Amino acid sequence: MRARRSPSLTLRSTLAFALVAMLTVAGAGVYLYGSMKASMLLRSDHAVLARLDHFRKLLHYDLTLEKLQGSPQLFENMLDSEDDIFIIEQPGQPPVISVNPLQASLPDLPLVALDAPLSVADLRTGTSPAGAPLRAASVQTTSAGHPVKLTAAHIMVKELAMLGEFRQRIYLAMALAFALTALLGFILLRRGLRPLRQMAAHASDITPARLHSRLSSTDTPVELQQVSAAYNAMLDRLADGYQRLTQFSADLAHEIRTPVGSLMGHCQVALRQARSVDEYQALLASNLEELERISRMVESILFLARADEPQAVLERQPLDGHAELLRVAEYFEGLAEERQISLRIGGQATLSADPLLLRRALGNLVANAIRYADPASEVLVEVAANAQGCRIQVLNQGPALPAAALGRLFDRFYRGDASRHQHSDSNGLGLAIVAAIMHLHGGSVSVEQPQPGLIAFALDFPQPASAG
Repeated sequence: MRARRSPSLTLRSTLAFALVAMLTVAGAGVYLYGSMKASMLLRSDHAVLARLDHFRKLLHYDLTLEKLQGSPQLFENMLDSEDDIFIIEQPGQPPVISVNPLQASLPDLPLVALDAPLSVADLRTGTSPAGAPLRAASVQTTSAGHPVKLTAAHIMVKELAMLGEFRQRIYLAMALAFALTALLGFILLRRGLRPLRQMAAHASDITPARLHSRLSSTDTPVELQQVSAAYNAMLDRLADGYQRLTQFSADLAHEIRTPVGSLMGHCQVALRQARSVDEYQALLASNLEELERISRMVESILFLARADEPQAVLERQPLDGHAELLRVAEYFEGLAEERQISLRIGGQATLSADPLLLRRALGNLVANAIRYADPASEVLVEVAANAQGCRIQVLNQGPALPAAALGRLFDRFYRGDASRHQHSDSNGLGLAIVAAIMHLHGGSVSVEQPQPGLIAFALDFPQPASAG
């Protein structure tokens, strides 16, 4: 089955904005609807109370029951609504005036005394036959000295119709808010996310031949400038890595081609005619030497490949710097004597490092110093502690190197002395391995010429994490 496609960011953001707008309008509409309903109910209550108070005073001071009985229609015309209820009666007698066009049943109403003020608390709620709510109250008064009971009620038919119309408008406003927000949000988001689409289009056009292309941050929003900068930085790293890989592949092919070509040439010459056992043995010894050189090269390449992996694990431990220098010096003592070079060890310090990798890095530097030092000269190897950690220096006297060569000494397959490497077993990876080992330790390797004819290599190891 095909994996379900996730909705786009534009669609999800549009729906989210539209939903927020709809809920906001709905919340405002509910608040206004509640306020309007409460205001209408309060207005209706005050209208009922004002009507009762008006007719209570009117009957008490001006009108008589006899006059009302003679012209009941005049009284009915004084009501604001033909659906309202108004009843005038004397205790124990039929009503003098009874206006109840909908024949609504009234709830039990408390009788407000003659001199008692009217309040909303005196009202009671009922329901008309049509289901409309009503508000009613009863008061006591006198007319020509006779006790009279007044009952008034208001059926909220018009209010319900008005509230229903208001609800419809709220629903319409919610729908319009959702639709307009969705449309405008979609347009604005499409426009706002254009830099992301440009970034995606730019990424799709990236090829090994176009790694130099970079995103322009001229029109990039502030929120995406960090992404754009990180993207360009990633392309810089990719371009640098690809360039290094291309150069590494070319150098590797060049380096392997020479011993392979030599092996093929020796074999072809040997096969042209019969050879003696001694000649075959000499050929095999020569071929073995070339194969050993290829083996060392492959081992070095594999080490560099593993050193580039971030998962590479170091077995750090405290090491006596002076003892490590003595160990390496003893190992290269024979090679130094062959070239009449003296090794001198100096300094004392403790450093945190992987012992095997430290010895390999230090051995590569010492071997390089002996290989290119002037005959009958001295190679100085010393260690010293400093504020940053520990430094190991290897100094030798030899031919001066141009500044451009100093900057490339740690490149893979690079040899600073072109006149000698043809007669050396160096494969141009020794110093690159040193740089990789120092990178694993979080340190650095550097080279300088304090004076013409003196070359100084330095290994800087940082303080261990537990220090301080």
